[in-house]
Order: sequence, then C-alpha cells, then structure tokens
Amino acid sequence: MLNSSFSGKDAINFSPLKRPNATFAENHFYLKATVLLITPPFTQLNTPYPATAYLKGFLNTKKITSFQADLGIEITLKLFSKKGLQQLFETASKQLELSTLSDSVLRMMALKEDYIHTIDAVIAFLQGRNPSIAQRICARGFLPEGTRFQQLDDLAWAFGSMGFVDKAKHLATMYLEDLADFISTCIDPHFGFSRYAEKLGRSANSFDELAHALELPHTYVDALLVARLDELIALVNPLVVALSVPFPGNLYTSLRCGQWIKKHHPHIKVAMGGGFANTELRSVSDPRVFQFYNFITLDDGEAPFEHLIAHVLGHTPLSQLKRTFTLVDNQVVYIDNKEIPDYKQGQVGTPDYSDLLLHDYIDAIEIANPMHSLWSNGRWAKLTMAHGCYWGKCTFCDLSLDYIQRYEPLTAQILCDRMETVISQTGLNGFHFVDEAAPPALMRALSLEIIRRKLVVNWWTNIRFEKSFTLDLCLLLKSAGCIAVSGGLEVASDRLLQLIDKGISVSQVARVNRNFTEAGIMVHAYLMYGFPTQTAQETIDSLEMVRQMFKSGVLQSAFWHQFALTAHSPVGMNPEKYGIKKTTESIGSFANNDIEFIHESGVDHDAFGFGLKKALLNFMHQIGLEEPIQKWFDFKVPKTKITPDFIVNALLDPEQVQSKPNSKIVFIGQQPTITPFTKSKKGQQWEMATLTFHTKQAPVEIKLDLDAAKWLVKLLSTVSVNHEKIYTLQDVKTDYESAGLADDFELFWDNKPINQLNKVGLLRL
Repeated sequence: MLNSSFSGKDAINFSPLKRPNATFAENHFYLKATVLLITPPFTQLNTPYPATAYLKGFLNTKKITSFQADLGIEITLKLFSKKGLQQLFETASKQLELSTLSDSVLRMMALKEDYIHTIDAVIAFLQGRNPSIAQRICARGFLPEGTRFQQLDDLAWAFGSMGFVDKAKHLATMYLEDLADFISTCIDPHFGFSRYAEKLGRSANSFDELAHALELPHTYVDALLVARLDELIALVNPLVVALSVPFPGNLYTSLRCGQWIKKHHPHIKVAMGGGFANTELRSVSDPRVFQFYNFITLDDGEAPFEHLIAHVLGHTPLSQLKRTFTLVDNQVVYIDNKEIPDYKQGQVGTPDYSDLLLHDYIDAIEIANPMHSLWSNGRWAKLTMAHGCYWGKCTFCDLSLDYIQRYEPLTAQILCDRMETVISQTGLNGFHFVDEAAPPALMRALSLEIIRRKLVVNWWTNIRFEKSFTLDLCLLLKSAGCIAVSGGLEVASDRLLQLIDKGISVSQVARVNRNFTEAGIMVHAYLMYGFPTQTAQETIDSLEMVRQMFKSGVLQSAFWHQFALTAHSPVGMNPEKYGIKKTTESIGSFANNDIEFIHESGVDHDAFGFGLKKALLNFMHQIGLEEPIQKWFDFKVPKTKITPDFIVNALLDPEQVQSKPNSKIVFIGQQPTITPFTKSKKGQQWEMATLTFHTKQAPVEIKLDLDAAKWLVKLLSTVSVNHEKIYTLQDVKTDYESAGLADDFELFWDNKPINQLNKVGLLRL
C-alpha cells in the first residue's frame, strides 16, 4: 500500500477561512479569546453539532470570551475541493503499488481528472449554491460513477415523489462516498464521513489500541487536521481548548488535537467533554489518557467548565472543580464539589452559532428514508425543550445518568425568545429540538406562543407516542410549524413494551400515528429487535405490526436497531431479571458502557437483521405490503400470529377522548363571515345563519341557529390564540348558558357542525 506518514508540511496549505458571520477584524486579524471550542472531525456535514454553540451561549452570559470551530466541515471542504483532490490523487499515484490495487481503485485513478473537475460543482450544489446543476447530475454521465453506484436504488422507485433535486443529492452523495472509499482504501484507513476511526473508539474498554494508533505517524487526514488546528491556535491564542466528543467517531481526532496542543503549546489546557465522556468515561482510570487531555468533564458542561476556567486562571483551587477528571501525582482523580449547583435551563443562555461556517455545510442523502433525509439534509439549529426525560422509565435507557434522570423543562416564552435570537443571528428558521422526549404540554404551549408571535419556523423533535397527542393537538403543532416527529415504537409487541416499561401499546401507537398523519406531520418510528426474552415469533409478529401500519398509511418512516446493552440501564444493572448473561464482569480502565452479553433463550437475533431492514425499505415505498412476512428472510421463520386486520381494527376503535371541563379551548383560525337567512318548514320559519370559514385550502361552511351563530362568532374572538388568557371548556359552557340559548350545551357542543371546526382552527386541547 502506502507510507501513511504525513507532516504538516505535506498537508494542503490552509489560508484562514473567512467566516460569514464574523467581523472584518475576525476574518483578517488575530483574535484573543479565553476559550477555543472545537468539534473534531467528523460528526455531521449538513449542520453544526450543537454542543459548542450551547457552551458558547453560556460563556457569553459569564462574559468569558470564546471562539468556536467545527473542524469536521472545514477539513471536509479542504479535502473535497479541486486542489484537495489534486493532491490526494498525486499522493496516491506516488505511493501506491498499482499491481496490488483492486479494479475499482484503478478505475477511480483512471477517472481522476473527471473527479477533480467536477468536485467543486458538486460541493457547491450540495451547499445550495449551484441548484441548476441538479438536472445535469440526474441525467447521468456528468459524474464519474464508482462502486457505490452499483448499489444504487432504482431512482424512480426511491425518489419518485421527492423530485429531481433530492435524486441529484442522492447521486452526489454516492459520488462523495466513492471518494471516501478511495481515501479509506488507499490513503487513510480510518477515514469515513461522520465516523472517523470509529472502530477505535467504540467499546474501547482498554486504551491500548488507541494509544498505539496515536504513536504512529500522522495519517493524511491527521495532517490536515493539525495544520488547521495550528492556524486556529495562532488566530485565537486561547488559554483553554475545549473538545466536544459526542460520538466514538470523533474520539480519535480529539485525541490527535490534544496530542498536538500539548506538544506544541503545553501552556494551553485541553478539556474534553460530550456524549462519549458522559456515557463511556465515567470510570476512566488510565493515566495515559491525560497525555492528551488535562481535564475530562461529565454531564452538563456549564458549571464544570465555568469552574475549570476559574481554576486555569488561578482564581480557584483544584478542589473547586465539578464533575471533572484530572491527573494528580500520575493518578486519575475525580473531583466533584457537591456544593456547586448546576445551572437551571433558563440560566444557560441561548446557543450562539457565530464563528461557524453556517453557509458552507453540505446536504447529503445517503439512503431513501424520509427521516434520515431530515437528519442529513438541510440546516437545523438545535435547541432543547427540556433537560432530561419526563417519562424516565424505559428499561433499555441510561436512566441513572443525569442527562436522562434530571427532568427540567423550559417555558414556552424562553424557548421562543431563543428561537428568535437564533433566527436573527443565523438566518435559519429550521429547528431540531433534540429532546429525549419532548413533553406534550410544553409542545402545546410552545406552539401557541409561536402562533401568537407569528414566527415562520419549521421544526421537528422526538416524542413518546402518548395518547395525549389527539388530532386537535396535532393540528395545533402543524399550524406552529411542526413537520415531523420520531418516537420509539421499539418492539411492536405489547408483552415486550410492558417489559421495556414503555407505557404504550401497539394499538395506541397506531392511533397516535393516525392523528399526526391526518394533521400532515410525518411520523418516524424507532424499531428494536433482539430485546431480552424476545422470541423469533415476536420478531416476526413485530414486523407484521409494522407492515400493517405502513399499509394503513399511519407510518411514513422507520428504522430497525439491534438492542445494545448499556451499563447504566435497568437491564444492564439487572441482566438476570431479563434473561441475559454478561460475558464479562471486568471494568476496563478506559471506556465502559456497552456490555457484551448472550441471550439465555438461544435465539440468534443477528440472523433477523438483514430481512427486517430489507422489508422495511420496501414498506417505506409501498412495495411488498401484500407479501407474506416470510418472503423477506432467507431462512425458515414462523408464520405471524397477528390477525391481518389488527391495525385496521385498532384505528376503528373510537378514541376515549372525553371533553373534560378543564380542557383548553383555543381558536387559531380566521374569524368567519356570518350570513343570516330564514328557513321555512311546514309553514314555520326561523332565523338561521351560515358561517363561512376561509382556510388556506378551501372555505368551510356550517349552518346554525342565528342566535347560536352570533354567540359562536363572539366566542371565537374571545378564545383566539392572540389572547394570553386560555379559556377552558367549563368557561365556554358557563358563557353559553348565561347567553340563554335554547339547546342544552352538551347537545350543541358535541354536534356535527361544531365537531368539524377543528379543521378551521377551533381546538380542544
């Protein structure tokens, strides 16, 4: 192969990248900031991972200067450019032995000029700067096509309803994936979009493998990384560099950053935190880790990082650190001053996305999955409705950890203030609320506040499939800009949902999904297979439930995950209760979260993975919904025991949604016009009125007695969303009865004309 040693001199020469949200001085002169916040390669390419923006927003409230950079997108753009590919292919041609190369690599080498001359156009297209080239990409023949294109879905089948722009993004993504394969095969074996050296970080109970990799010379990407890091250090001149490590896929590069800083700038302190530390490094004890970091902080970073900075500045002793690992006398110690409180969510400030290259991120569509398209396609500012999970019971979840255990919601007013601040700062009006499970009551309050403020936003979030998501609530969410929700159906088996302590049933999920679907909100379901005690029969029955949901049109997107056992979950803490056995009891000196285990039932859950995913891919495109479930597997599986009309019957079962006296009544539509008329029947006449509601699609008319119509028009004005006061059903009943109207209130309110007014914005919440 090739010598994978690269120095900074070998790397592409970086000029300081101009930042669209920075001042002229920041783009052209040296800065001075106390903290440099870095997201090491690679997390996401379409939008910034939010951790540094969250922390920068908090530091702003403390008047601590900071500068942030997402090295993932910066390195990607340097690598995937005309100049970057020229150097890449030159390096490969000099150091590869052609006789050892595969046909696919030789083909890409032969087509290198086609790659070099198309790369800038493709990147500009994926950044939204070159939209007209979509048609040329879709026509084929413009982009060189490698092995990834051999696995390409039939585009008419996969994207028939999505348009040629998404088709072009999919083709362009395959083109980039071909180049990524070339890099990992020929230049840097660790390389992968959003998963750089992930294998080294995943389940690394021992630090040995990582330590060995870090002793080797810099890889090609390492050299690009430290070259940009060198520029940033010179630009910012920080006292502290904070590295955010949310995933195993950017652990290795964070260590490379720490290694380089401690060698070349030993006076700078290096801190590491993020999701990987919070779950995997809670018992780290290997002193070698602190050759790369000075500090590792756990859980919410605001209070720990504030006191860490105070310590670095010489204002406080080491004993004042909070939830922080460090090295003392060559021993790893954990310091957690319990007297230091955490900040309330309303105190941490608004995420600050300044410094980041917001207009340079690239959209990608790797697979034809609607929800995956949201994750990887488009710019989404990340916000959180509530810290922790309001349910906090699922037995596979890390319930003992702070990010799940400590539930603390924000107010709708604070959330809307933050949304307006982010819109003003970034120009983005798309939001991804990254909650474990967004609380329905807060979603309702937030939606009302969005409508009152007349914010034009799009947003999506994760939920539990609660029965409180009635059709009226879903209609409210839709009006406030909610475009999609994702939630855990997990194993679509009522027995296993009880064992998981999910608090839902399959029938309830189907009805909730129908409500979201009827409101025009896309539904994505997280699915799980291989949960402890799950039988082969239950796996097949779960797939049948999912098939019926797709066939009924109440589910639009889903993805299967295989169950993973984690140390901080109820199952991990009591495996024998769930019929599994840990294969090792030892605790490593580095990462400790994922636990290897065996099912005492003896079911080979691995065998089901391919068939489940193949079936799901077809179901999402309305293919094979009439086929028997056994079709999707290449081995004998049981026949389903689920009746073919189970979901249909669940949807026909009327929801027990009772109009409670404290139900909130809100009108979010346009005031109707009232047209009186006289109705005659058998010689009798009485005054009636037609109420015409003008919706965005079409007018809706209802006919009422004139007095009732006048009362209703007045009521709609009273309960308008534009008023701060929220009226209850009891308030409405009292007002109706005080008006002296003829009919009984319940008869009037629960009649067909009123019941259909949710379509025009009269909602019972």
